[in-house]
Amino acid sequence: MNRTDKQQGVTLTVERGLEVLHAFRAARAPLSNAELVRRTGLPKATVSRLTTTLISIGYLRRVGGGRQFELSAGALGIGHAYLEASPVTRLVAPMMQKLADKLNLSVALAIPHRLDMVYIAWRASARIATLRLGVGSLLPMATTAVGRAYLYGLPAAMREPLVAELLDAAGDDAGTFRENLEAAFEDLKQSGVCMSVGEYQRNAYGVALPIVAGRTRTLMALNCGAVELEPDMAAIRQRVAPDLKVAADTLSFILRDVDCEP
Repeated sequence: MNRTDKQQGVTLTVERGLEVLHAFRAARAPLSNAELVRRTGLPKATVSRLTTTLISIGYLRRVGGGRQFELSAGALGIGHAYLEASPVTRLVAPMMQKLADKLNLSVALAIPHRLDMVYIAWRASARIATLRLGVGSLLPMATTAVGRAYLYGLPAAMREPLVAELLDAAGDDAGTFRENLEAAFEDLKQSGVCMSVGEYQRNAYGVALPIVAGRTRTLMALNCGAVELEPDMAAIRQRVAPDLKVAADTLSFILRDVDCEP
């Protein structure tokens, strides 16, 4: 094998290893090799080899010595390094915490990652019940308000191929995805926000809108949410939407001179 082939092999291994790490999403539930195979599409033998390697270098750990894995300190350290270096998270945190405390909700700022949205900033009121989320959490773009808000903010030329990819990934649920997406877009057009409830997790809801931030004019999405038994979405919209819109304008102003490119 020549040097170029070796370099390509290393690159492919790294890419596959990152695929495995990316499979651990917002719920933070431990995953087995079988679940990792399903989520990544990689061969079973490849996943088994990668999880063994990722354990040995400190990026994964076994749960209770069993057959399931969860992210370990090495993987979390990458996220913390990003946070320390990111001016975005530092600048928006105080305002987001103020909004979370006022509304008694969680507040998140998200950017896209493939077919998911990743939280780059997150704050929550101490008085609410919420998903086990935080900075670095991945939520599906197709079934969350924050994902639909991001899609709405895209230029049509960028949105259409991404929607087509999401439809393909949705499989038998493509019709439902399309219907909910169109309803969210109409909601954003009419009211400036979109909402979802119970799609990603039972009784979990979100209210979101797109924002454009920084010198780079980077599209993001701002989201408020919580877990609540039988949430009254009409009342939540009336209470949350005005403050969320003000917060979006404030964030855009705070980040006006920042390089927000992910």
